[in-house]
Amino acid sequence: MSIILEAIKKALLEGEARVINETGSTLTGSGSGIGGNIVFDDAFASLRQANPLRQFSRQIPVKGSDAAFVVKTGNALNQTNPWGYAFTPDDGDPGMATSYWQISTKVLAATIPVRTAVLSDINALDESIVMDLALEFSAVEAASMMSNDDQAGSITTATGAGAGLRGLNSYTSGSTAAFGSNGSATTDGMHTILTVEYDSGAGLVYNDMVALASALPSQYWNFNTTAWHMHPSTILQLRELTGGNGLPVFLEVGQTNGDAVGNIFGHVVIPNPYMDEEGEGKFPVYLADWSRFLTIGDNEEMVIKRYDQTAPGYVTLFAEKRVVSTVRDVFAGVRLIGVAP
Repeated sequence: MSIILEAIKKALLEGEARVINETGSTLTGSGSGIGGNIVFDDAFASLRQANPLRQFSRQIPVKGSDAAFVVKTGNALNQTNPWGYAFTPDDGDPGMATSYWQISTKVLAATIPVRTAVLSDINALDESIVMDLALEFSAVEAASMMSNDDQAGSITTATGAGAGLRGLNSYTSGSTAAFGSNGSATTDGMHTILTVEYDSGAGLVYNDMVALASALPSQYWNFNTTAWHMHPSTILQLRELTGGNGLPVFLEVGQTNGDAVGNIFGHVVIPNPYMDEEGEGKFPVYLADWSRFLTIGDNEEMVIKRYDQTAPGYVTLFAEKRVVSTVRDVFAGVRLIGVAP
């Protein structure tokens, strides 16, 4: 900036100006390719989408190697005649049945060798690597939470398989919701999620969204943490739906918080690129009170350490994250599945 100001001042006084920098360079033009210096801007990383499932979900610290979950399933009241007083000290069933399951924490780890010369040449490279790594971890975590099958014989190796998280899509589908079997085995806690079918050949229609919204029990409707999760391509399809008059079914009202398919039936829509796109056997839409439906347990803060002299001319960044996830209240969420016509 001082060179520019000096040049302007000189031009005003003398009619023209040619100001050189402190190195005394006599390069003409930009100097590119003929000895000019390369100046690096601060390094940055393209923005990755962080795990959308962490929005509204219940998140807890988990310091151990496993996380156990317990739900009360029995009824404390006398369901035949709750107004009658039928208790006796030595008889009766208190109705306090529970369901219990246990899941081990899973580990994400990465090792990044970086040339020391590059660190000194490029501004903010180390910070950019760390920030991008954190988002990369978040993306891998999201894919595993969404589609991984953690059971024996799983073929979902790209999302961790037996070493990955218990993905939402791996839970059993059914016309009614139910808790899975009790115990600490990997096969326990495989709940049944209420799943509504739609014609995958015809694609999603307005009534499919109505049916799914109606399937969610009414006690979960009026919470700020109740939201839809959809793949961006599913959102696009819903925006393109038209009625008999040719107008869009979901209208754009021109307000900041009123975009088409930004909210459906009063619940916010969260774009989730880690979900299934439409198709037979796919789950393109979830609707849940996520603070009750999904629990994410973090063993600790993401650990990132720098190791010097691991190889001549290099430093190594090591990162590790431990996490566990589970459907906690199976009644708090519903989903769509595509079926053949």
